Order: sequence, then structure tokens, then C-alpha cells
Amino acid sequence: MGVYRLIHPLTAAGCLPAAAALAGLLAASPAAAEESNSSARAIEEVVVTARRRTETIQDVPIAITAFSGDELEAVGAQDITYLNQVTPNVTLERTRSTNSTLSAFIRGVGQQDPVAGFEPGVGIYLDDVYLNRPQGAVLDIYDVERVEVLRGPQGTLYGRNTIGGAVKYVTRRLGPEPEARIRVATGSYDQLDVVGTFGLPVTDSLSVGGSVAQFQRDGFGENRVQQGVENYNKDIRAARLSIEFTPSDAWFMRLSGDYTEDDSDARNGHRLIPGQFTPGAFPVLDDVFDTRADLDYPDTEAISKGATALVEWQVNDRLMIKNILAYRENETGQQIDFDSLPVNDLQGPYLTADDQTSEELQILWSGTGLEALLGFYYLDASAYNEFDVLLGQTGDLIGLPGLNAYTFGEVDTETWSVFADVSLTLDTLLGDAWRGLELSVGGRYTDDERSARILRQTFIGGSTEVFGGNPTLIATTSDFNDSETFTDFTPRVSLSWHATEEHTAYVSWAEGFKGGSFDPRGATTAAPDLDNDGTVSEAEVRDFMMFEPEEITTYELGLKSNWLDGRATTRLALFDSNYEDVQIPGSIGVDTDGDGIADSFAGVTTNAGKASMTGFEFEGSALLAGDLFGAGDSMSAAWTFGWIDAEYDEYIIAVTEGGETSLQDVSNERDVQNTPEYTGSLSLTYAMPLTLLDRHGELAIVPLASFRDDTRQFEVASPLDQSSYWLYDLSITWTSDDGRVRAGLHGRNLSDKEYRTSGYDFLNIANPLGLEGTVSAFYGDPRTFSGSIEVRF
Repeated sequence: MGVYRLIHPLTAAGCLPAAAALAGLLAASPAAAEESNSSARAIEEVVVTARRRTETIQDVPIAITAFSGDELEAVGAQDITYLNQVTPNVTLERTRSTNSTLSAFIRGVGQQDPVAGFEPGVGIYLDDVYLNRPQGAVLDIYDVERVEVLRGPQGTLYGRNTIGGAVKYVTRRLGPEPEARIRVATGSYDQLDVVGTFGLPVTDSLSVGGSVAQFQRDGFGENRVQQGVENYNKDIRAARLSIEFTPSDAWFMRLSGDYTEDDSDARNGHRLIPGQFTPGAFPVLDDVFDTRADLDYPDTEAISKGATALVEWQVNDRLMIKNILAYRENETGQQIDFDSLPVNDLQGPYLTADDQTSEELQILWSGTGLEALLGFYYLDASAYNEFDVLLGQTGDLIGLPGLNAYTFGEVDTETWSVFADVSLTLDTLLGDAWRGLELSVGGRYTDDERSARILRQTFIGGSTEVFGGNPTLIATTSDFNDSETFTDFTPRVSLSWHATEEHTAYVSWAEGFKGGSFDPRGATTAAPDLDNDGTVSEAEVRDFMMFEPEEITTYELGLKSNWLDGRATTRLALFDSNYEDVQIPGSIGVDTDGDGIADSFAGVTTNAGKASMTGFEFEGSALLAGDLFGAGDSMSAAWTFGWIDAEYDEYIIAVTEGGETSLQDVSNERDVQNTPEYTGSLSLTYAMPLTLLDRHGELAIVPLASFRDDTRQFEVASPLDQSSYWLYDLSITWTSDDGRVRAGLHGRNLSDKEYRTSGYDFLNIANPLGLEGTVSAFYGDPRTFSGSIEVRF
């Protein structure tokens, strides 16, 4: 299982009392524990780089969960959404009608809407490069060294400030010896995954390596209207290549590139209600993975690619200079058939593209009693989306055949930051009276400039030219061009106490910031008259189109411990966050001619006001016993548990009644989305020696149970909301002692639980769009089985 852990870090909401009792039993009976584990095996250390230096997870004064690539492959994890099951207070899901766009929330902070101009609340990093857009962020598990999940605001150690947390995806560096390996997995729904990896030293100082991968699977459902089109299938090709140059002990250089092409069929939702305009014609389908969507545009390909140049210069024993220069771009086409019916009621062909260039310079100092980092970060990024909203049935009803509300939105970002973090070992500097204390102080200054161009037009005659049509323009509802700069300073302070080699306690205070922007779906003609003077001023239009930055202040208290000579570990974190000016994206239908029917729409993003999040996370692992049934076998357990009380303290909306517009606080009617109160998981691992085909190895049997409590998809109640549920997995793997061969059998969602992960609800908005009613849900994967084998040469 690599250098990270012997047992799998998986848990369940109901496991906290059992885990506490287990820890108490082990602590109370060390002699018995010693007897039951005659080999005195210990939990292997988890090594991370959360603070830009190598240290064990138990020493880092940050709430962090880490997984090795070997560990994730051993349980059959296919992409980073698997972490949704095994990390407390975290939600990582595909965004609605997409296959590769990520919706991420940590401790109630995140971003569900992937349109241009909305920055994620959780930062995703690929080899220390921040992904500015969620498109292409559902990273498949291959060629990965480890994945780290950091909870809480991050800004003094990372290139881009992230207000909710960070997910670090770290690929493997090349080794000094030639290597090659191939992994093949096959399973349910004709799954066939193939990953090939190689590393080749060309000279003593130059190495070349990389991976190529193909991930294929038939759909979980089918399109009942479009022949031969599947729903929830997978057709992905990916590659990574790196060149590493080490001209001397002082220098390391790495040039790397990656490419991912997703040709999966359009992913469409399952309607939860029958058709409303044509009663009886479209009953609810029995299979939640089936759809009747009939939108058929050929361009549904998603391409993500990038290149990174990393240079590390070890100036001397204490000083290192590190530079990361990167470029990335994405292009995605989607067939968003909101109504999921074979009628043109509410459909949205969608194109999005983005590119980013980033530069990060770090100066790192490591001396006696002092660890310091000084950094500079620059990002130049552009993102645009272009889409139609086809309201065919509505247009026919009001005499505007082929009604289409077209939107072009482009938001450019230019940002720079300076950040620093200093850790002082106080006893080294001040004497033995301060033994075991470490003070860390950091800060960040951020300057974000956003520029937006938003064009919205109304057509009749169907799709616009970009989607193959030739309509007639009848109105321009927005032609907006503006920019704004947002700045902030965010500090962080932590004090940790290494009471003994086995126990580390810490307390921290951190502030986070996410810049404001412009809603690329906003319609200037929908701006409200807030001062009720009979006209909508330019200032009121600008306020309607723009949303302000978010800010958060988080207090955290943690304790990380090793028990029983390293045979058990625990990590406990308690946190309290004050979250202000929360950015809430949404949509409203717009009635442009006053006939009571919404013939257009507008994006409305507001700063809701204030929210508070209080909770804790408890993670642990323990070797329970050894030599249970024979020499060399063992039983171990791992668990996680998260609890969060997240609620809005203030939620301001504009309400128009009797021709007068006023602001009202509706916080008592709103909930924090994608944030279940309880999350958890529990796993057991039974390992035993087993010889296969004259090759010695170890067999590991790992059952996993994971739990998620009731989850709101939006701030208001919706039929899309998901009640609490359990998922059950089982992995059986055999690994040869020399690590050259690994075979596995994996069962996921063994109870075949149907659970909603996202969806569209256009009945639950002001002036609902369409006539059939749109409440369409997207679901997590059904029960699947797979077998895998990996051979290393």
C-alpha cells in the first residue's frame, strides 16, 4: 500500500461511538493489544506536502486527509469523486449534465454553477497548478502519487487563494531505474480501462516518462428517443508526458504535459414529474438512468490540456528557489436538454472554453527553528460560455415560433498575489520553557481584476448560427461591458504543541477571500428599480450584474495522536466559520411582454449575506489484532466522521410587491446547499499471506460502508433533495511481495442504492421556464463489479 498507510481510511456516521469505545479498549489494555499483535506492526506514516515541505500528516497543524495512488487503485477508485465517500464534510460530484466538470464543497463552502465568471470555492491543484475552472477537474485516478484534501481557507502556502479548501492531485515523479507497468480493468456495463506507464532514464541526468490511458464503459441507461445513444456512458482517452532533468544535486527541472479527451455521449437527467403541458403523454420513466432528451447537436466533446515547467534550485542547505510556469485550456460542448423530453420545451445547447497562464515563484528557507516561505503568484485567465435557451412550445403559444434566448458571456481574470508563511520552533529560539511549541504566521495580499462582456439577444426561428441555425433577431436584452478590481489581505496564525512524539495539538485562525465578478447570464433589462423612482439607473444595472467578494473567518482546534506504539492513530478537528457575502447563483424566468408567461430568463447572482458553520471531524485507524487465523495475518480498521451545523444568519433578496421593490431577509427559509449534517465511513481490512502461482504475496479483503445525511441541492427545498443513505463497497486484492503484480475484484454500491447527486429545478424559481415543467435529477453510479490486474516490469 506504499508509504501512506496499511489500512484504508474509510468511515461511517454511526461509527463514532464504536470508534471511541475501540480506542478506549485499546488504550486501557496495552498488554492485551501487545499479545494479540505479536509482530508489533505499526501504522505506516502518511507523508504529505501540505505546507510546501515534506512532513507526516500527524505533524501538520491543518485538517487534512491524504490518499496514496496505490491505495486508491487498490480499492478500484476511478476518479477523485470517490473521495466523496471517504473524506468528512466534503462533497465532490459531477456537475449536473456533464461528465468531467466538478462541483466541490468543503465545510459548506463551494460552487455548483460552472458558468464563466464563477470561481470555485474549493481549489483543485494538478501538480501545484491551480485549475481556474471546474471543467476537466474530474481527474481520473492514474499515474498519481497521492491526493491531499485540505479543509478550511488556504492562502498563505498556495498559488491561488481558496476560500473553502483545496484538493491536491500529485502525479508520480520518475525514478532512477527503467520501469514500465500496465493496468487493465474490466467489469459491469462492458467496462474496459487500460493504463500504460513507462519511465526511461536517457542519461544519468535526463529521464523521460509518462502514461497513456483509456477509460470506456457503456451507459447505465439509454436514450429512449435517440437510437444508439446511451446515458451515463464513458469514453475517455488521456495521456501525460514528462521530461525530468537533474544536471546536478542543486537543480531539478521538469517539463510536463497532459491531454484528456472525453467523447462520452451527452449526459441527460431523469424527470421526476410527468409532462405538465401534455398530460398523460410523458409519464415518469421507471429507470432513473433513462432519458427522453431529444436535443441532438454533435459537438459534445470535452478536451482539456496543459503544460507545466517546474524548476527547483537548491541554493544551499537552507535555501531553495522554486518556479512553476503553466498554461492550460479547455473546450467543452454540451447538449443540455433541461426538460428531458422529446419536445422543444426548454433546451440549452452549450459551448464553453477557457484558458489560463499562471506563474508562481517561491522562496523557501529551512533552518534551525525556522521554516519560511515567500511567494508571488500571477494568473491571466479567460473563460467564455455561449448557449441558446430554446423555448419552442412557449414561443408557439405566444406567437413567436422558434423562440430562443441567446447568451454570450466572457469573463477575463487578471490577478496577482504575494504571500508568506513563517513557522518558528519556539524552544529552539527561546529556550526549553517553550519546548514543543511551534508558531506559524502567514498572510496574503490579493488583487483580482475581472472584466466582463455579456451579450443577450432574443431570436425567433430556432438555434443561433453557432449551433447550426439561422434565426431572426427580434431584441437585444443585454449588451454589457464592464470591469472591477477586488483586493484583500487575508492572514493566518496557528500555534501547535508537540506535547510528546505521539501527540500534537494545535489552534488556528485563518481568513479566506474569493473575488467578486459579473454574472455572465445576467440580463440588464431584468435589473430591479431598488429606489422605486420609476427608472433603473446605470448604477442599479451594474449592481444587478455584479456580485461582491466572499470572505470567511475560520477558527480551528485540533489534536493528532499516535497510540499503542504506533498501532493506532487519530485526528480530531473542531472548527467554527463565519462566512460573509456568500455568492448565490440562480436563474429567474423573465416576462418581457407582460402576458404572464416567461419568454426569456436571467441569471441572478446575489451576495446572500451571512452564514455560520460549526462542526468537527474525527478520523482514525487502528491495527486491531495479528495472527488471528494463522501466522502473519492481521485485522485493521479505519474510520472518518464529520458533523457540521451550517445555516444562514442573513439572506437578503429583492422582493417586488404592488410595484414597489424592497429588500427582505429570508434566512429562516434557506439552507446551505450540498452540505449534509453528517458524513462518515468505516472500513475493515483483513490481510493474510497467500502464495499464487509460486509467487508469495498478500491478500487483502476491504469492506467499506459510507454514509451521507440529508442533502439540499439548492438553498430552498426541492424534489431533487436527497435523503440520508448508505453505500457499501467491497474490494479483494492480492499483491505480490515484490510489488510487481496486483490483482483485484471490486464491488461498488453493492445494495444498488439510487441516490441523487444534482439536477435542474425550474419549477422552483420566479416565473418558471417552459410549459412542461422541469425537475430533472442526476444520479450516482448503480451497483457495479470490476476486476483489475496490474503488472510492473
